[in-house]
Amino acid sequence: MADTTVRVIVKGRVQGVWFRAWTQGEAKGLGLDGWVRNCPDGSVEALFSGPGETVRAMIDRCYRGPPAARVDFVEEFQADAPTVSGFHVTR
Repeated sequence: MADTTVRVIVKGRVQGVWFRAWTQGEAKGLGLDGWVRNCPDGSVEALFSGPGETVRAMIDRCYRGPPAARVDFVEEFQADAPTVSGFHVTR
């Protein structure tokens, strides 16, 4: 399957609940490239790049998040692939 890249914005109670670290662990476990960061408005933004089915699986996981999170909404956008490999937490 062809690689795809999707940027997501996750809204709800997603900061201060280990959402970035959880996302990094999940994405690395799936072998995805990309990044995750907190946004000033309290949301979390992430970029996932890899096989389409695997990216979809990661996005589906974002709808649940880690145990302490409360995800209200996930926005999805097509995006360009990251310029570096691996999955990173950024600021």
